[in-house]
Amino acid sequence: MHKWLLSTLITVACAMGVYLMATGLPEKPKDEAAGLKEGQKLLKIVATSFNFDQEEYHVKAGTNYKIKFSNKLGNHGAEIVGLNVNLTKDAPEMEVTFDKPGNYEVHCSIMCGQGHAGMKSKFIVE
Repeated sequence: MHKWLLSTLITVACAMGVYLMATGLPEKPKDEAAGLKEGQKLLKIVATSFNFDQEEYHVKAGTNYKIKFSNKLGNHGAEIVGLNVNLTKDAPEMEVTFDKPGNYEVHCSIMCGQGHAGMKSKFIVE
């Protein structure tokens, strides 16, 4: 009787293991830099509840960048004033070569609530 019980438990454990492996494994992370052109760099801007993920974004003048924008929380946009860059959930990617060194302001371009006016960051082209 013990042999029957042990073999049943092993069979159930194996079946649960196969089920968990088939349904519970996360996807492999995607290498976002793999799709870049030669010499191109990736810049990510992430918006959350009335904040950007960085206080300052630094880029090199004359270098081509692929900018990817995403919202973690809320409905936001990112506009870099003076550089003709405006990213939203409908247009989250853009390729840009920054030619003019200087300090620029990044602000939310979509009215997102009470904290909208303070949703700012700096963009520095070196």
